[in-house]
Amino acid sequence: MSFLIVLAALAFLMFAAYRGYSVILFAPIAALGAVLLTEPAAVAPVFSGIFMEKMVGFVKLYFPVFMLGAVFGKLIELSGFSESIVAAAMRYIGRSRANAVIVAVCALLTYGGVSLFVVVFAVYPFAAELYRQSNIPKRLMPGALALGAFSFTMDSLPGTPQIQNIIPTTFFETTSWAAPILGTLGSLFMIVVGLSYLEWRRRAAMARGEGYGTVLQNEPERTESAALPNPLLALLPLILVGVANFVLTKMIPEWYGASFTVAPDILPGLKAPVTTPIKTVVAIWAVQGALLLGILLVVATAFARLKDRFAAGSKAAVGGALLAAMNTASEYGFGGVIAALPGFVVVGNALKSIPDPLVNAAVSVSSLAGITGSASGGMSIALAAMSDLFIQGANAAQIPLEVLHRVVAMASGGMDTLPHNGAVITLLAVTGLTHKESYKEIFAVTVIKTLAVFFVIAVYYLTGLV
Repeated sequence: MSFLIVLAALAFLMFAAYRGYSVILFAPIAALGAVLLTEPAAVAPVFSGIFMEKMVGFVKLYFPVFMLGAVFGKLIELSGFSESIVAAAMRYIGRSRANAVIVAVCALLTYGGVSLFVVVFAVYPFAAELYRQSNIPKRLMPGALALGAFSFTMDSLPGTPQIQNIIPTTFFETTSWAAPILGTLGSLFMIVVGLSYLEWRRRAAMARGEGYGTVLQNEPERTESAALPNPLLALLPLILVGVANFVLTKMIPEWYGASFTVAPDILPGLKAPVTTPIKTVVAIWAVQGALLLGILLVVATAFARLKDRFAAGSKAAVGGALLAAMNTASEYGFGGVIAALPGFVVVGNALKSIPDPLVNAAVSVSSLAGITGSASGGMSIALAAMSDLFIQGANAAQIPLEVLHRVVAMASGGMDTLPHNGAVITLLAVTGLTHKESYKEIFAVTVIKTLAVFFVIAVYYLTGLV
C-alpha cells in the first residue's frame, strides 16, 4: 500500500503538469496528500520541516543562476546578437544543411548560457525561413530545435552553464567541467546519431514530394537582417561566458582555499562566524561570475539597442527566472517529502537490486525526470532522495564522482522530454505545431539522448576514460 501511495503522488503530479496546472501549487498538494494517506498528523510538520526546508534551500543555491542566465539570454535576444549568429550560420554553413545549421546555432546559444526557452523563440523565425527556402516539411523542425537546444549542450558537454549541469555539483562536490572526455564523447554520439536520424527523415519526406506545408500556424514574419550586429561581436559574450566559467572554476579555490570564514570583526553585526566550504559552491559561483561578465559585455557593446528596452526586458527575464526556479524548487521539496515516506523505501530497495552504481543512477534519474516532465526537477527529486546511495555505490566501486556527475546530468536530460514536458509544450506552441504532427521527431531525440547515457557508461567501463 505504501508503494502505491508514492506512485499515486507521482502520477498525480505528472497529470497536473500534463494538464498545464502550476507545479508550484500541485507539488505540495501531491506530497502532502501522500503524507495524509500515510500519517495524517504529520502533514503540517512535514510541510514546514521538510517541504519548505528543501524548497527554500534550492532557491538559496540556484536562483541566482536562473536569474543571471535569464537576464543574459534576454539581453542576447534584445541586442540582436542571437539573430546575427543565426544569420551568419546560415550564410557560412549553407542553407542546404538546414538541420546542421539549426542544431549548430541552438547549441552555440545554449552552451553560451542562453536559456533553452529563449533559444526556441530566438531561432524559430530563422529556422522557419531556412526550412521554407529549402522546401523541407515544417513538421520536422521541432526535432532539429530539440537536438540543438535540449540535448548535448544542456547536460553533456563539459562546462555548460545550464542548470542541469550545475545541480549535481553541490551533491558530488564536482565542477561543471566534470568528466570532460566522457561528456564530449556523449555529445558527439548525440550529434552524429541525431543528425543522421533527422537527415533520414528529411530525405524520406522530400522523396515523397512533401514540401514545407501550406496550412500552417504561427508563421513568423520575414526578418530584415541588414541592421544586425556583426556576428563576431555577437559571439564575444558567449565566448566570454565559456572562458570565464572555466577560469573561475580553477581560480576560486585558489583565492578562497578550502573554506572561507566571515568573522564578527569584519562584519560587526554578525553574532557568530559564517563559514562557507568552498568546494560545494565553486561551480555555482563560477557560473554566476561568468554570466555576470557576459551581461556586462552585452550592455557595453549593445547599449544603444538595449537602453530603451532594458528595464522591461530585464523585468520579464527576472519574472521568468523566478517562475522557473520556483517550479523546480517545488519539485525539489516534493522529492524531499516523497523520500521520507515508507513507500519510497520500497523504491530504494528495488533500485538497489540494480547492482551497477552508474546504471542505478541513470535509471533512477531518467525515470523520475520522465515522470515529472522536467530534467532539473527529476534530477532534484532523485538527488534529494538518493544522492547518498549513489555516492556510496560509486565509492564502493571506486568510480570517480566526476563520472557519476556526468551520468546523472545526462540521464536527467533523457526521458524528461515526454509529452508533458514544459519545454516540449513551449516548443510546439512557438512553432505552431501539434504533438500529433511533430512529437515523433522529438521523441526520437529523447531516445537518442537516453541511449547516449548508456553509451558513456560503456565507454567508461571499457576504457576508464574520465
